[in-house]
Amino acid sequence: MNRVDIASRIEHTNLKPDATEEAVVKLCQEAKENGFHGVCVNPCRVHVAASALRGAGIQVCSVVGFPLGAHTSRLKATEAGEAITNGATEIDMVMNIGWFKEGNRILAEQDIRAVRTAISENTILKVIIEAAVLSQREKCDAAKLVVHAGGNFVKTSTGFHPAGGATVKDVKLLKSVVGNDAKIKAAGGIRDARTVLQMIGAGADRIGTSSSVAIMGEIPNDRPVAG
Repeated sequence: MNRVDIASRIEHTNLKPDATEEAVVKLCQEAKENGFHGVCVNPCRVHVAASALRGAGIQVCSVVGFPLGAHTSRLKATEAGEAITNGATEIDMVMNIGWFKEGNRILAEQDIRAVRTAISENTILKVIIEAAVLSQREKCDAAKLVVHAGGNFVKTSTGFHPAGGATVKDVKLLKSVVGNDAKIKAAGGIRDARTVLQMIGAGADRIGTSSSVAIMGEIPNDRPVAG
């Protein structure tokens, strides 16, 4: 795997609450310079990113129900629709973890479907399950629920929960559950090239990280790298 392959899997991320317009423009410039798959920004900055990346072939991802997943389904659907209107091409929504944990899987699935319905069928929908707060059985069930509800990706984490972020073990487990029915996005605490390669080796199709530029700086320019 070479630099281009790795960069094409990275979603360059800035979801800080104090992210300024200047910071988002810089994020987009770095994405263009490094050939990243996309950027991931807060909803209020989608129009900034879409403008900065117009014609660059780089995806604009925005978050929905972030970071708790506890918004009502109607609000999540509205938030997703507005993000698409403003220029987002991919959506990362947070599953309603409370409903899921208490066993109300019907409401948890309907929550995902509400967002799926609010956006185009061709729009990539990633569902964050916050794996660190789930048991092994719950992780498996959550991954299946995401697929059944129309999600294209199972995403490990928000990166904001104190319980932790992505792990190689979780990526392997989630991939074993969804197989070819969905893809895996690893996010949360990924800060170096070694971890990126491990996540990809475990089955991650995308990597969400705010340390993208530093990670690329660790990867040789002229030869393949191995995990």
